[in-house]
Order: sequence, then C-alpha cells, then structure tokens
Amino acid sequence: MSGSLWSFWKGDSPMERELARLRLIVTGRVQGVFFRRAAVNEARALGLKGFARNRPEGSVEILAEGERSNLEVLLAWSRQGPPHAHVEDVKPIWGKFAGEFGHFKVR
Repeated sequence: MSGSLWSFWKGDSPMERELARLRLIVTGRVQGVFFRRAAVNEARALGLKGFARNRPEGSVEILAEGERSNLEVLLAWSRQGPPHAHVEDVKPIWGKFAGEFGHFKVR
C-alpha cells in the first residue's frame, strides 16, 4: 500500500492526529455530583491531559489537551456528564496545543 493510503487504513489520518487544546465551562448542577471525577476518568480513557476544577460561581472548568478527535468526544460527553449531574450549558473554547500537562487530574 502507498504511504498515505496505509496511514488512512491504520486510522492515522492527519485530521485524527491533530493536537489541540479545549477549555470547557460547564454550568448547571455540576458540583457535588462527581462531575470532576467522572471528567477525569473520561479524559484519561481518551488519552487526554489537563485538569477539571470547580469554579466559585458553581460551574466546572475542564482544560484538556490531546488529539482533537478525542477532545470532541470529551466535549460531547460533557454535555451529558455523570448520572446525577444536570448540565445546562457547555461553552467550548478551542486553542492551540501547548503540551503543558503531564496527566489529567482534579484540581
């Protein structure tokens, strides 16, 4: 197989491997319902790095870096969250990959 066709067949297309940064502000009933812990589990399973933290006004902030396709999965997950959460809104802010995190954690 040619190089580009082989890469596509393996699932290594440039679009799938694009690195990016995603900041999410999640509002609703998202504190005190294990939202951050569930976000960490989801992000780690996707191979993402960054953090999830509570914000003073009651929202949760998620800052994640990794493959854009996996960040899009995290974005979709955040619109639902864990079972006891009630997500009202998610504001995604896309940015350039900075590579500043070694793992994903709760802050």
